[in-house]
Formats: sequence, structure tokens, C-alpha cells
Amino acid sequence: LEFRRVLFRSWHPSHGEKFYLYTDKTDRVEVVGPEVMPVNGHCTYLRPGTILNDTYPDKERKQNVYLYDVATGKRRELGSFYAPPEYTGEWRCDTHPRSSPDGRRVVIDSAHAGGRQMYLLEV
Repeated sequence: LEFRRVLFRSWHPSHGEKFYLYTDKTDRVEVVGPEVMPVNGHCTYLRPGTILNDTYPDKERKQNVYLYDVATGKRRELGSFYAPPEYTGEWRCDTHPRSSPDGRRVVIDSAHAGGRQMYLLEV
């Protein structure tokens, strides 16, 4: 299996700081979800055409886990998880969403219930 494209957040002169899909060994670069995925996160493909992503804590200390449908440009929230203030800096607990091979479940890390745990979400 040869991987020719990679998705990550970076700066590009076309749109600034956004998620981009780069094609290896070419000059091709596409901005992805500029209005719907506005902040950095841990992105991966759940299945072709569907991106699984999260956010770092916002002003209310909520970490959001969501799906982004590339074809429609729509975002579907899977959950919002409170990050207790004691989990900051070196001791933070990023959700790091990852999916099951069939794409029906997502596992996250979270400290929203008072301690660092793993949680299984149904997609």
C-alpha cells in the first residue's frame, strides 16, 4: 500500500493556518474544511471521505470530538468533554480519537469524569 497524500494542519500561503491535504512528490495542496475545522486537532481518516478529529480545550475547557464529511463539508459532533483545570500543560489529557477497523466505534482519552480514562463512542 503506497501512501501518496497526507493530511495535517500547517501554514500555507493560500489560506494561512488550516488543515491541508498534500500530495507527495507534487506541488498539489488542498485546503480541507477551512470553516468547519478551524482549530488544530488530532486528525485521521475514519474511512475514505470522513475525517475524525478533535480539538484542544476551548475557553470553557471543552474538548470536542467530531467527524467531518469531505463531500458535504458538514461536521457531526460525537461529543464534548470537559478538561479539568488540573489537566493542563505537561499533565494534559488530549482525547486522541482513534477508530475501530470497521469505523463504527471511536476510542478517546478523557479526564472529564475526574480521572484519566478511555471511553468508547459509537459512531
